[in-house]
Amino acid sequence: MDRFSDFVLRHRLLIGLVWLAAACAGAFAVTRVPDRLTEDFAPPGSAARDANAAILAAYGTGGDEKPEVSVVTLPAGTTADSPGVRDALTKAFAAGGERLGARVVSYGTTGDARFTAGGGRVVYGLVYPRVEPGASEIDDGPEPAGPLAEAMRPHLPAGAGLRVTSMGGLADEAGGEGPSVLTETLIGGLGALVVLAFVFGSVLAVVPLVIATVSILTSFLLVYGITGVTDVNFMVQFVVALIGLGVAVDYSLLLVTRWREERAGGLSADAATRRAMATAGHAVVFSAVAVGIGLVSMLVMPVEFLRSMAYGGVIIPGVSALATLTLLPVVLATMGPALDRIAPRWRGDGARAGRAWTAWARRIVRFRIPAALAALAVLGGLAFAALGMNLGEPHSGALAKSGPAYEGLAELRGAGVPTGVLTPVDVLLPPGADPAAAASELRGLRGVHAVAAPGGGMWRRDGSALITVVPVDEGGTDAGKDLVKAVRDAVPPGARVGGEAANDIDFAAKVYGTFPYMLGLICLLTFVLLARAFRSLLLALKAVVLNLLSLAAVLGAIVLVWQQGHGSDLFWGISATGSIAAFVPAMVFAFLYGLSMDYEVFILARLREEYDRTGSTEAAVVEGLGRTGRLVTSAALILFLAFASLAAAPIVEVKIFATGLGLGILLDATVVRALLVPAAVSLFGRWNWWLPGWAARVLRVPPSPLPQPDGEDRVPVPV
Repeated sequence: MDRFSDFVLRHRLLIGLVWLAAACAGAFAVTRVPDRLTEDFAPPGSAARDANAAILAAYGTGGDEKPEVSVVTLPAGTTADSPGVRDALTKAFAAGGERLGARVVSYGTTGDARFTAGGGRVVYGLVYPRVEPGASEIDDGPEPAGPLAEAMRPHLPAGAGLRVTSMGGLADEAGGEGPSVLTETLIGGLGALVVLAFVFGSVLAVVPLVIATVSILTSFLLVYGITGVTDVNFMVQFVVALIGLGVAVDYSLLLVTRWREERAGGLSADAATRRAMATAGHAVVFSAVAVGIGLVSMLVMPVEFLRSMAYGGVIIPGVSALATLTLLPVVLATMGPALDRIAPRWRGDGARAGRAWTAWARRIVRFRIPAALAALAVLGGLAFAALGMNLGEPHSGALAKSGPAYEGLAELRGAGVPTGVLTPVDVLLPPGADPAAAASELRGLRGVHAVAAPGGGMWRRDGSALITVVPVDEGGTDAGKDLVKAVRDAVPPGARVGGEAANDIDFAAKVYGTFPYMLGLICLLTFVLLARAFRSLLLALKAVVLNLLSLAAVLGAIVLVWQQGHGSDLFWGISATGSIAAFVPAMVFAFLYGLSMDYEVFILARLREEYDRTGSTEAAVVEGLGRTGRLVTSAALILFLAFASLAAAPIVEVKIFATGLGLGILLDATVVRALLVPAAVSLFGRWNWWLPGWAARVLRVPPSPLPQPDGEDRVPVPV
């Protein structure tokens, strides 16, 4: 690192110009990236994805695109079987279908009484709008509910009411518009500035934000290049902007804090920069690698959208670390002293450990066993809640609480229609199969409300046929997924079963089926990395185990807050979702595994340094936590603010993802790093620092013999 620091400081102008050029090019890329993003979540090669693609290719409707559900309420004294009513309903649904180029199934086309309710006064139908090639939910196309209702109303009986609902409409009403990526980033940046101003008390607080801005813009430039060779999911823009803000500021905060500490010790700006690079710079490198290892899990998963998320996830910590280790030293060596003098400082100058955190560390050392048990109780309780996680799309009742789609849903429920009608299952029969026989077989399955197999060009094409299965329970429920599995078993050979629930089933099987092996590999790589960084087997093992426990606790918190609704309604006005989107646990794991390891590296690297200096575990805990506690807390608060901003996104799944990241950062920085880690290090004593010769040879670092028991008393620590 010394030679690298010398190179950076010798070529200050060149480094500054290179980063300026990259940031300018990135500013151009930011405006172009959104137009090149996709929204495909299904795993390639899965039965559901192939079925949905085949249905859309042949019929242009359905598949995993859920229908609009038109709900007609007839005037008092009128039912679906009243004279002329069925013909009027048939014309109304036909007009709506013609307006949207849609496939329609209703009482008028089937004569099936299951498409009526409330004694025949409420009649509903499924209208599958035509899906244009390449269209997605992130396209700004017109909503189909308005044109559909406009086309149907003139043909309905006089006095009839009409409402249109759908899962898409409910989700839109629940999420609202939401701020843009730029707005969310600015909100997160403003919060970060407030925290940094409190930490530094000088204009130096702006420097980490400058590094973050350059890192984010450069990362968007690289993402722009990747979109030219492969599909990239639209969520990457949120990941790069907001995780980039947090990570870049974290790395910068670590290096700047150490630079100020060395400056307070009497070193010049250049010398302090070199010393900070030699200590904190190593921690930044190991932290970036740890984040990258966590994201390797998504790079090798057989799901395109997860791999594209990993591209952005690997880019941002790498670019942030590079900017921190090249551009930031240049800024500190040239302008750092002036920036640190421009405004008066009300915080300490870094020469001494923080008093509050030192006092806290002494209490942890004194009450190490109760502290460890309390932290384990919190984490264990949350982790237990994770066992009840149900993977699937949110239930309809968890979405909108007002609006036209909500009113349509309320009308359906009031009439006793099961909400499973919002998530029907399409079955594509091969040429030669008998639609009537297949439909009859499917009607006998438990959990089926209705089965429709009309004739006509929208349901029969090139020898194939479509059947729509209307379930009792929504696809995101356990019963809904069980029905999809039963339909797959009951359809004739060669038939394909589509729908969003089938997508979720295949996604979970592909991603989580091999996840334990992936997890084992990632933990092994992390263990080797940390054992080499800390020159300790026990510290590395403890870091991996506590990270896994922390992640399990985060998943449990997601279940409590969102799936069970203990907080989602209070903060976001969204009721219990009943399930969690299938991709959320994998993404939360991949990002949090590395992000939370940041704090582990920050704290343990300093503890190792203090132990090497003093030879006392207790002194290392007190001094190390005293010097890193405020840093870790500030860094965690900045990341939390970034994720809180992300939680304002209009998409429920993004809210859940952001909530998981935010809760994970808070849990990790408080219960784990501020309580459990120092308590555990204090409990393990001299065994923390042991690295036998054979392991040292494998890791290519100096060995660390097991200290003698009396070595713990070389530097007494008042408690």
